[in-house]
Amino acid sequence: MTVFKSMQINATGLNLERLKLDTISTNIANANTTRTENGEAYRRKVVVFRERLSAETDRQSGLASVRSEGVSVVGIAEDQSDFRLEYSPEHPDADENGYVRLPNVNMVDEMIDLIRTQRTYEANVTALNTSKSILKKALEISKD
Repeated sequence: MTVFKSMQINATGLNLERLKLDTISTNIANANTTRTENGEAYRRKVVVFRERLSAETDRQSGLASVRSEGVSVVGIAEDQSDFRLEYSPEHPDADENGYVRLPNVNMVDEMIDLIRTQRTYEANVTALNTSKSILKKALEISKD
């Protein structure tokens, strides 16, 4: 793997983690939204991604192999878990029994995901900076 390839892989990771941070922020912002455009409570969003793989043939041995090229976002899906119900007959979105359907956003889970995503982002930045440092050192060595 070349230094440039590792930097490209880290860049895809950084893009993914940024999107995950945006999605988590949206979930937190809508944790109390009881009515959306479709008339129901807000549904938690999750980023769906996959590893990007490429098939390669080794020039010397002729053997086929699979290499990772980072990650790619497949889409953003809605969490289909049940809404929370809360008894609040005075709420404008209450049903005939007085229950309000609240979003399926759990703040504790969102905060855990937020911290995990931040740490993964930081790890990608560290790996990217290490690759840059290696490349810089190689250029310095080649000058001499």
